[in-house]
Amino acid sequence: MRVVGVGHGVTVSTYGWNMCRNITELRGLEPAATDEEVEAAARQYVRKVSGITRPTAANETAFETAVAEVTATTMRLLAELPARRQPPKTIPPLRRPEVRARIEARAAGG
Repeated sequence: MRVVGVGHGVTVSTYGWNMCRNITELRGLEPAATDEEVEAAARQYVRKVSGITRPTAANETAFETAVAEVTATTMRLLAELPARRQPPKTIPPLRRPEVRARIEARAAGG
């Protein structure tokens, strides 16, 4: 593979695009991906493609609508795909104890 350009976590090669490696693989998880994991992955995708980390009042509706649509589409896709032969190589972030602890601390106000 010959890299011809790099930008914002996406590599362009002579063979096509490589998706940002921060997007979480959800297919083949045991237990299956939760609604929370699917929504988090959708939110991550919408943030990446829109360039918006924290929506403002002016773009919140469009942002949240996109998250809902990507979530629904992802759930349908996961339901329709056949089972994977091997699970993903990494543990999704929401299943990692250190990530859960950060989320819980943030929710508790600390």
